[in-house]
Amino acid sequence: MDKIEFSLENGEKTEFYVLEQTRLGGCDYILVTDTVDEEEGEALILKDISAPEDKDAIYEIVDDERELDAVAEIFSDMLDDIDLEK
Repeated sequence: MDKIEFSLENGEKTEFYVLEQTRLGGCDYILVTDTVDEEEGEALILKDISAPEDKDAIYEIVDDERELDAVAEIFSDMLDDIDLEK
């Protein structure tokens, strides 16, 4: 599981573990969590809103219900497939 560091708007830094990533409708999404403990962690779906000329990736939390439902379903299917392989 990859761990990446994010710089927040207020200048603070935080780290998340990347559980999965996908592309939908030309946009990149990542599913992240704040801990490796699946029972305790909180998961977020982040959308890459970077422009091609941006040096670093810029992510925002997906909060549009329709978009969130669509991407969450994809991630759920991906995680189910991983569980079946174990």
